[in-house]
Amino acid sequence: MKLHFARNSRAVRVAWLFEELGLDYQIRRFDLGGKEMRSPEYLKLHPMGRVPTLEDGSIKIFESGAIIQYILEKNKNLKLAPLSNDPEFANYLQWFHYAEGMIMPPMNIIVVETILLPPERRNEINVKRATKLLGQMLTAVDAHLSGRDYLAGDFSAADLMTGHAVIMASRLGADISDKPNLKTYIERLTARTAFKKASSL
Repeated sequence: MKLHFARNSRAVRVAWLFEELGLDYQIRRFDLGGKEMRSPEYLKLHPMGRVPTLEDGSIKIFESGAIIQYILEKNKNLKLAPLSNDPEFANYLQWFHYAEGMIMPPMNIIVVETILLPPERRNEINVKRATKLLGQMLTAVDAHLSGRDYLAGDFSAADLMTGHAVIMASRLGADISDKPNLKTYIERLTARTAFKKASSL
């Protein structure tokens, strides 16, 4: 399988999964936002010119969550997802999707308004609103982690998704000083060998 990848992007989630499962994969590296990501060749794989995209023979799939579910489905013997009869299954689904549904929308606004837009087009009110909302989203994760090491029982793909979003929020400057469970959760995740490998690609 071939992963189209850029550092400090959602593609790290997929590389992290490969490393956790010990699966072989190839990497095509991009500079995040670079011209190669807008090339006609790559736009055939991802019409928005973003990463990650996975090629598996004739199959081409993008969106990090979809890719992770695809890989897990193909490798059921290497479980990082609880079975449907597991008491943690509903938690797993909820926190798997929480990343894109709740954490990434305000993060995207912050990135656009503080990094991508030229200074004269930035809106401080948008940043303040998004920062407040992001704090609320992270507070919910912190509360859920009380008495837990991971989001849904043992380490799972929910941690790859929402855990990665939490790590990136922290690196973006989100205030977690009043979120002790989140702080130790981030330390626990970033200490994993597979995460270190995926982050250093």
